[in-house]
Amino acid sequence: MTEKTTMQKINKFRDDRDWRKFHNEKDLAISISLEASELLELFQWKKSDEVVAKKKERLEEELADVLVYSYMMADNLGVDVDEIIDSKLKKDIAKYPVEKSKGNNKKYNEF
Repeated sequence: MTEKTTMQKINKFRDDRDWRKFHNEKDLAISISLEASELLELFQWKKSDEVVAKKKERLEEELADVLVYSYMMADNLGVDVDEIIDSKLKKDIAKYPVEKSKGNNKKYNEF
């Protein structure tokens, strides 16, 4: 017996509840944004290290929600998560060459 992939586990959870009909691209994009806002809200008016120390479990839960919806969006679009990340990293490597970007936070068009 083979171990299920993360995507298979997500789809099983969704399908067992008959939620596929609610997970169109628009609603998944909205859900990604809402969950990212919940993640961000944990940091509001606090120092980063304080939140990480005191709210690690909540941080993990909200990050997982963002990732689950992101995986579902990728699955709907028929794209492989590893492939699109690899493609994006290649573009970013070209935009942010080490010799220009190392140690600074300027955007590529400010070099």
